[in-house]
Amino acid sequence: MAEEENKETEEEEQPKEKKSSNMLMIIIIVVLILIIIIGGAIAFLMMSDDKEAVDEKAPQTKEKTVSKKKRASSVMDDTRSLSEIGVLYPLDTFTVNLKSDSGRRYLKVTMSLEVNGEELSLELDAKSAVLRDRIIRILTSKTLEEISSKKGKAKVTAQIMDTLNSMIVDGSIEGIYFTEFVIQ
Repeated sequence: MAEEENKETEEEEQPKEKKSSNMLMIIIIVVLILIIIIGGAIAFLMMSDDKEAVDEKAPQTKEKTVSKKKRASSVMDDTRSLSEIGVLYPLDTFTVNLKSDSGRRYLKVTMSLEVNGEELSLELDAKSAVLRDRIIRILTSKTLEEISSKKGKAKVTAQIMDTLNSMIVDGSIEGIYFTEFVIQ
């Protein structure tokens, strides 16, 4: 009789343990799914383009906005024929460390500048050290995430063009073309 009562209490405890372990597994799964959804939402927000936020913070005149749009369109325009591309001015290879927590990422890039006129090439030759310095400063301020996407490369290109065009007297840079782009 005592044995039968022990068996009955053991059988009653086993379903309670199974129910509690099943409930614990369900709670763990729900929490993990929520973490994944929240993490995905945060990653999406961080990777999205903050152009609208920048435009609200820094109102610009119409002339500057139009010129930036024109430059951005020339940077992003992959449909230009080869006959429409102007004189190219090749630059030496740049090898720079990217901005990162570990400091173990570097970028090796070779680029050519599209210039509008032969006289600009002479000015670029004379100021090559300053040009290289400005480009190195821009590239080292970027993280892997900022330059690994197509939009990121376009932003870097536009930033380099704006910086170099503000320094140039005889003409302007119409485009930048990467001939080598290695991230390690």
